[in-house]
Amino acid sequence: MMLSRTRRRERTIDYWPGFVDALSTMLLVIIFLLSVFMLAQFFLAREVTGKDKALSRLDRQINDLSTLLALEHAAKDKAEQETGQLKATLEAAQTAAKAEATRLQELVDAGNQATQSAEDRARLSLRALDAEKQLSTQAEAQVETLNQQIAALRGQLSSLQETLSASETRDQESRAQIADLGSRLNVALAQKVQELAHYRSDFFGRLRQVLGERPDLRIVGDRFVFQSELLFDSGQARLNPIGRQELDTLATALNDLVKTIPADLPWVMRVDGHTDKKQIKSVQFPSNWELSVARALAVVHYLTDKGVPPDRLAAAGFGSFQPLDPGDSEEALKRNRRIELKITEK
Repeated sequence: MMLSRTRRRERTIDYWPGFVDALSTMLLVIIFLLSVFMLAQFFLAREVTGKDKALSRLDRQINDLSTLLALEHAAKDKAEQETGQLKATLEAAQTAAKAEATRLQELVDAGNQATQSAEDRARLSLRALDAEKQLSTQAEAQVETLNQQIAALRGQLSSLQETLSASETRDQESRAQIADLGSRLNVALAQKVQELAHYRSDFFGRLRQVLGERPDLRIVGDRFVFQSELLFDSGQARLNPIGRQELDTLATALNDLVKTIPADLPWVMRVDGHTDKKQIKSVQFPSNWELSVARALAVVHYLTDKGVPPDRLAAAGFGSFQPLDPGDSEEALKRNRRIELKITEK
């Protein structure tokens, strides 16, 4: 039994030492290869570094050569510019020399011409002296003639002075006549104005009697005033029925006045339209100006339709720029919305 066990143990092979040896060998090989690789990397890096340094040196040399080349080009350009300037200076000097020579020649020619001209002037001076002597003789004769003409002019001047005195006398008489005519004209105009004022007062008196005392109809100075609400609706320029009735009464009185006032008295009834300060802006009436003018024209057209002569009527619009009351209350605005009638001279 023991023998069999001993034999079995002898037959068992131990692989572990061999495996360890193989692994050690492989590790040594790997370490060797790594060492070789590191050495190769070291030498390769040194080689690359050396080449980089060589390239840097080459770059510096190329830059130096480029700088030298640029300096050479600049020196060449400068030399060419200097050469061009020298050529230009030489050409300018040649041109100046030619011009100076030409000028000197012209001066010589001018000197010759001046000498000839001086001789000509001398001959002319002699001729002029002879002519002056002849003119002196003629001048003496003309002085004598002028003395005679002056004496004749003095006589004519005396006659003109007398004529002027007579003309001034007539002018003063004419001025006196004009002043007298002006005074007469002023007196006549004053009489016409007084006569027109009389008829106007009589006309307004008749209207007051016909229309009576009413708050919407009043007389202010020389004007007869209708409130706009009596004749027109708000913001409109078309006469309402009540307004037509009131204007019928006015037209009757105005036609009677036309028959009463003499035909030679120049008068006209002016119809003035006024609005309040509230601004209106519409397609029909862009502003208060248009509304006031349209209302005045509506009154004028209605009166002409009722037989009032058109040459005795005039229409004017004042918008909101001539208020009777500057306030902002409703009563003040109502007073300013009005139609005024005024009898005045043409």
